[in-house]
Amino acid sequence: MIVSTHQPNYIPWLGFFYKIWKSDVFVFLDDVQFSKKGMHNFHFLKGDTEGIKINIPVKHSYTDPINKVLTNDAGGWKERHLDLITHNYKQAPFFELIFKDYKEVLIKEYATLSELNIALITMISGKFKFDTKFVTSSSLLIDAKREDRIIAICKKLNATVYYSGRGAKAYQSAENFHQNGLELVYDDYIPLPYNQLHGDFIANVSIIDFLMNYGYDWQYVENKYKLNSLKNE
Repeated sequence: MIVSTHQPNYIPWLGFFYKIWKSDVFVFLDDVQFSKKGMHNFHFLKGDTEGIKINIPVKHSYTDPINKVLTNDAGGWKERHLDLITHNYKQAPFFELIFKDYKEVLIKEYATLSELNIALITMISGKFKFDTKFVTSSSLLIDAKREDRIIAICKKLNATVYYSGRGAKAYQSAENFHQNGLELVYDDYIPLPYNQLHGDFIANVSIIDFLMNYGYDWQYVENKYKLNSLKNE
């Protein structure tokens, strides 16, 4: 069984959903520390020559985990995000469908930032028809750090493979995973060029961009790379 993990980011990039698709169980690391650089409360839409930042104002203390961070809704950020998306994507092929689905999730009230982000990610994953199971790290009640915590999460979920982001190579040891009965496999996603509005292709913008141009056509991603899921190997 393949397990992967990631913080619950705001409308994350296409590669985030590739990681979910490759996994049997995806763990939202909702109880790790919130970071202003971690894209937990922002992402980028496609502009003419660069990404357009779309940011959620939040209320938090320095050491708060993501699942304790509150969104600051008094200033009308939800309306601004809807307006920005409308302005940038109203000519996109799937604007009406994607805008409706995004708005339906966004306008609900959420106790925390992580709840909002998880609601958006799981909605989109469902539309892609992924069969991945979702778990929050806070529900697993594991008291460990960094690599030890990941190994503990995997063991608690009876994983055989940990599908890791490449950025973790700096502090992870394949031997440590092997000693705990786990195979360590690193993410093999390469940014996928696809047709966008507004000029040349820009990689790694929000999933909203792909959805506006291709709808919920995950088969396009599979066909483009002729991918074979680890699930079928």
